[in-house]
Amino acid sequence: MEAAAALPEDKYFQENPKPVYLDSLIEQTRAFLNTHDKDEKIVLVTSGGTSVPLESNTVRFIDNFSAGTRGASSAEQFLFKGYRVIFLHREFSLQPFNRHFIRTKNLNFLDYFNAEGQIDEKYLDDIKSMKSMAEKYKDALLMLPFTTVNDYLWSLRSIAKLLNNNNAMFYLAAAVSDFYVPYGKLPEHKIQSRSEFQDKSEGKVNKSGQLILDLDPVPKFLRKLVQNWANKSMIVSFKLETDEDLLITKAKQALKNYNHQLVIGNILSTRHKEVVVLSEEEESEHWIKISDETLKNHSIEEFIIEDITKRHEKWMSNDN
Repeated sequence: MEAAAALPEDKYFQENPKPVYLDSLIEQTRAFLNTHDKDEKIVLVTSGGTSVPLESNTVRFIDNFSAGTRGASSAEQFLFKGYRVIFLHREFSLQPFNRHFIRTKNLNFLDYFNAEGQIDEKYLDDIKSMKSMAEKYKDALLMLPFTTVNDYLWSLRSIAKLLNNNNAMFYLAAAVSDFYVPYGKLPEHKIQSRSEFQDKSEGKVNKSGQLILDLDPVPKFLRKLVQNWANKSMIVSFKLETDEDLLITKAKQALKNYNHQLVIGNILSTRHKEVVVLSEEEESEHWIKISDETLKNHSIEEFIIEDITKRHEKWMSNDN
């Protein structure tokens, strides 16, 4: 009798090497968990987009759209609710607290300073307030960066195996690549575009100079997370669409396929002011919407986290 073929999720970790920093990440996570009470609520927030290298010595890559706003803002709200937060984020994406001074529409970094190099008085109170909050919560926040989809998947698996308990929540707000180039198929050096160098390039450039990419689908690790790595924890995934007619259908399909607790759906153009929450326990969807006026002083993440932390309390009380 032939042995069953390995699942794509299992083959992935056999065929794609772990990041060089993974052992350090595991030690940091273990140390963070050991310095807190095991009964405290804790959440892993994933944030930002993953990149897909096209060469081993990477010059070119494919990237996912995400500044990390949802994840960074949500991490703050979890801290305010008394959670410890592991923030697994794209390197250089937005981060809790300092996000308020990055990528603002009308300011760049130097605008916060006057001609003498001191912080301008009109920004001083806001900066002091955020600095105070960052200091208050620094021991409850562990920051762990990633860059590539391979970094992300190895990190997620490693953290999940350490974190798997009833008090833990996984809040998967990262924009994870759907396709990638497996390690064994990556050309070692930069793919050449000029015709005279193409015979020395391992990349697939045709005679017309067109680059032909052969991408594999990234295995669906949510099932593995739900069934194995974090089967004692509450798991919240996100579904981003551009077509409103597909959103509810695909969110419900995700709940059915992976059998986890919550899906938060949003449309790209309105994601800052409305989301829909779908639960395995509720037949109807729950919309969270805020007005443009409310948005001036509040983020939608305040209302999202208020909702799902209540659900987490209820879920924990049921002793899943």
